[in-house]
This record gives sequence, C-alpha cells and structure tokens, in this order.
Amino acid sequence: MTIPTEPDRTLDRRAAMAKARQSRRPSRLGRAAGAAGEPDYLTEKDAGFPALLRQTWQRAADAPDLGTAVDTLLTLAGHVPADIQLRALPVEAQSALKVLVGRSWWEDGRATDRSEDAGTAFLGEIGLDRSGRVLVRVPSKGSLSGEAGLVDGVLRVPWSAEDLADYQVELALAAGRWHAGVRDCRNWLLAAEDEGRREILEQLTEAALRTAPFVLYAGERQYTNFRDQNNLTGKTLHPGHPDCVLSSLRTTPLELWADSDVLFVTCLTLLVRSAGYARIEEANGTQLTLDHVALLLERTRAAYNAAAPGLPAVPAPAAYGVLALGGLADALAARRRELTGSSVRLYREIHGPLMHKIERVAGPVKDDAARLEAALCARLSERLPVRGATFAELSAALEGSPGWLAEPHGDFGSGLESLVYEAVAAATAVFDADFAMSRGMRSLPALIEALRAEAYPRIAGWEIPHFFCCVVPSKESKRIFGGSASRLADTTWAISSRMQYNSWHFLVGNLPKVPEIAARDHFVPPAIPDIAYYSDQHHNGHVAARVRFTVRSPQAVEVLGRRFNGFMDLRLLRCEGLPFDEQDLLAADRASAFIAGATSLAAALVAGGTDIEVTAFDSRWHWATIAE
Repeated sequence: MTIPTEPDRTLDRRAAMAKARQSRRPSRLGRAAGAAGEPDYLTEKDAGFPALLRQTWQRAADAPDLGTAVDTLLTLAGHVPADIQLRALPVEAQSALKVLVGRSWWEDGRATDRSEDAGTAFLGEIGLDRSGRVLVRVPSKGSLSGEAGLVDGVLRVPWSAEDLADYQVELALAAGRWHAGVRDCRNWLLAAEDEGRREILEQLTEAALRTAPFVLYAGERQYTNFRDQNNLTGKTLHPGHPDCVLSSLRTTPLELWADSDVLFVTCLTLLVRSAGYARIEEANGTQLTLDHVALLLERTRAAYNAAAPGLPAVPAPAAYGVLALGGLADALAARRRELTGSSVRLYREIHGPLMHKIERVAGPVKDDAARLEAALCARLSERLPVRGATFAELSAALEGSPGWLAEPHGDFGSGLESLVYEAVAAATAVFDADFAMSRGMRSLPALIEALRAEAYPRIAGWEIPHFFCCVVPSKESKRIFGGSASRLADTTWAISSRMQYNSWHFLVGNLPKVPEIAARDHFVPPAIPDIAYYSDQHHNGHVAARVRFTVRSPQAVEVLGRRFNGFMDLRLLRCEGLPFDEQDLLAADRASAFIAGATSLAAALVAGGTDIEVTAFDSRWHWATIAE
C-alpha cells in the first residue's frame, strides 16, 4: 500500500520565492530581477514638464510683443487654458496683468499702449517658475532674478505713470475683496467652534490622503500633497505629521491661523461639500478664494441646470459669502447625485501640465460616436458568440446566455478573458489608438469567498498580482519605440503593471472602513470618465510610455449585491497626433460598460458555484502576443 505524503510546503515556498526574484519584464523573462547594470531604456533627464517649461519660456522670450509673451506663459505654449493660470495669481500679480496686458479671469481689462513715448516710471519683470506659474514683479516686490525655482531669466516690463495709477486702483479693489473674503471665512470658522474645526480638519486630511496629487494656492502660499514639496498629508506625509499644515492647525488657536490658512481650509471645505473629494482637482493650480470658489460653483450650477431642464433649476445664491456658497454647494451635491442616476453623462477634462480637471456635461451621442459603436459591435459580433448592432443589443444577448463566459473560448481559458481581449483589441483599431487596455481582478472566486466571510483584512492584504490588465498596442505603434518589438512589449507590460496597481489602489475604497482598510493606501474609486490632454508631463511612467492623449472610462461592477466603483475601466491612448474628443469618450464609455456588465455576469456565475479565473494577460502573455 502506498502511503500518501503531505506536499513539501518548504519546496513550494522556495519555488515561489525564486519566481518572485525573477524579472517580470517581458524581454528579461527567466532572468534575475535587478541584475541589469543600467536601465534598458533611458529617458532624457529633463523630459516631460521641465522640457515644456523651457519651450514655453523660449517662445515667450521670442514673442513680438508683451501681450503675446504673456499669453504664451499663461497657456504654457498652448498646452492649457489661460484662465487656469490667471486664477493662480495672487492679487498683486492679477492686478498688474489686468493693467499691463488686459488679462484677467473675471473680465477684460485695459491693454496698455506699450509705446516708448509713454515713458518709464517703474521697470517691472515677468517670469515663470518650475511649477508653471507666472510670476510678476510689482512696485512693492524685489527683483525676480534672485527667485529660486525660476525657469530661466525674466522679461523686463516698463510701467508708465498711468500704469502705476491704474494699478493702485485695481490693487485696492482686488485686495479689498481678498481681505473681505478672509474676514468672512474667519468668522465662519469661529462660529464652528473648536469641535467643528477639528471635524473640518479631519475631513480635509482624509481628502488630501485619498485624492490624486493637487497643488493649490492661497495668497503667496502653496498647499500640495505632491512629491517633495508637499506640506499636506499624502504619499509622503502621514496623517498627524507635524509638517502637514492641516495637522499643525489642529492645536493652533484660530486667532493665530494665517490668512492663507483660513482661506485654504474654508474654500476647500466648500469644494468638498459640492461634490466630494473629486472637486478638489477642479481647483488644481489655482488660488483658493471665495471669488474663485463662487466662479467654479456658478459654472457648475449653469451646467447642471442646462443638463436637466425638466428639473427645478438650482437657484443662484443671494450673495457670495461662505454661508450662501455653502448652501449652493449642498444644492449642487444633491443635483449631481440626481444627474449621475439619470441618462446625463458627466465627465472630466484633464489638463496634464497643471493636473487641472474641469467637470463637463456630455452632449448627445452624434453620428461620430454612433459610427464608432457600430464598428466596435460589428467586430465583437464576428469574434464572440453574441450578436448585436449596438452595445445594448450585445449586452442583452450576453445576459440571455452568460454561461459561455466560464468556458474556454478561442485561445483563452474562459469566455470572460476572450471578451476582454476582443473588446480591447477592437478599441485599439476602431479608435485609431496606439494602445487600448482594460483591467480587473484575476480571481472572482477569491473575492466572493472573502466577501462572504467579511474577511476585509484579507482583501486589504492582496498585492498587485491579484489583478490584471490586458493591453493591446496597434500594429503601427512600434514606430514610437524605434521599431523595436522588444521595447514595445516591455512598454506594454509596464503599462499593464501600472494599471494593475490602479485596481489594487481603488478596490478597497469600496469596502467598510475596518482598521486594515483605513490604514491601507487607497484613493476614492473613480466613477466618471475623462479625457486627458498632454499627460506626458509629470508621471514618470507616462513620460517613458509617451502617454499624451487619453480617454478613460471607469465602471462599477456588482459582486454579491455590492457595487464596486472603479472595479475596471477601458482606456485609450495616443502618443502623438490628435487628441480624443467627446464623441470618442461617449463611444468608449459604452464599450467599457459592456465589459463591466460581462464582469458582473461572471461574478454572478461564480457566486452560483462556477469557477472563473483570469490567467492570461501576464508578462509572458504580453511578450508572446507582441514580440513573438
């Protein structure tokens, strides 16, 4: 008789550790990780944002007149809307630009005649700092030439006596509004009392921790959770860190708060009240003042009212103080919930150089989006065992016979894998994208088992390999990487790895906030799509992969009756050429919803006892499908 033996767990662990020590880069499969003497693919040291700043400054210095030079600086050589930069200026600089070149965020000013006959009463300067903000030397300030962080030199700007007189008037008006706003905010914080202020600071600390990088200003002070200059809780500063402004304010009497801190805390609270943490990024790169918050909320009110003419209009506030703006913020939050539960589609427009987001209301689906959808559905009908001329028809067919999602299909171990791949491949071709991708979770059975056991700490402990991302490049995308199939495969896997991280980063944001979930790094899961312009600026991975123009459509997936926002998405990427537009986004959003619907159906099958595991889309798969 043969006596069964226990498997050698020690050998299993050794094998797993040996595999973990191997490189997962497709071109280095089977080799030891970290053994290369230098990076395989070098990126220029100042690629991305530093290069854009240099280009912008050179164009401004070569401009034929001051107005053109200022417009070049404000738009970063045409890469961002000018009004973002105008709203970044402190009162002295905004008053000066209104007088000198007629540029302001609230109304057109007088463009001064720059003829030499006017005479020079004061020699000012204009510069650009490494955060992309325009700097202006005014009569009360010293020379910019000694400023740390200046991109290059300065533009000398002569002021006439008339300019100085007009500047005094503009500055008095702007400073008066600013100080009035500070008083209003301080009184509001005073009325909140100690306990109310503590709650506000706790909420904003959580917002900074769970929100993507942002850079905000109040007066001359910068507030950011971004990289080495951060002074807010984020990737570097943990909650309670003494260098975090919000943490230090908890034990500081209100009377000792700086005016900039008073504005920052109050205005950020108003933004969060209007749409949750996501609204913070819509102020990215700008000054936090009551005037600017009022402008943002009023634009939003107009857009929401236009989007839902059948609903009672959100009324304009009687005034623009903190209390009135708080009421408007609450009304907008309520209307936003109504809109997201309707056929209205909200999305964000992202301007990468300043990480600034603008919420938009999508218009109707037009011929372009309908044409794209028809082409996508035709390809999927040819390659999958479902038929339909629209995604609604494809989804209905899939819901009628979902069982094949658990069975082998084509070259894949499950229909779900095949559906994800075919949808992504179709998107690459139909949208004329250099890459398309979709991400998700490898083991729905493991997730369902953990949810049934309420084992949330177990889910929090899962690592990036528990997730997948299928990336499909276009046939022509090798040209972007010197014609090298090997480099294309490595880049594709790098993109896939990053998208797996995004799934890891978002998943637990949908779970109850037990201590293990609260302690684990995560962002609030995304819920609306976006279009991004010039994303190849700050993120090192985006710079290396040349991620310039993108569409992203995150979708919720239902698992055991629980809605998981941001569980998956469909992304389109172009490294060059034209950006995507709203009609591209609307078509991509429907394609993404189709994949999400299939994933929800697969989860329901698993909940009923079917086993579905996603084993494809690892580094070896990306090497085999691209390089080989």
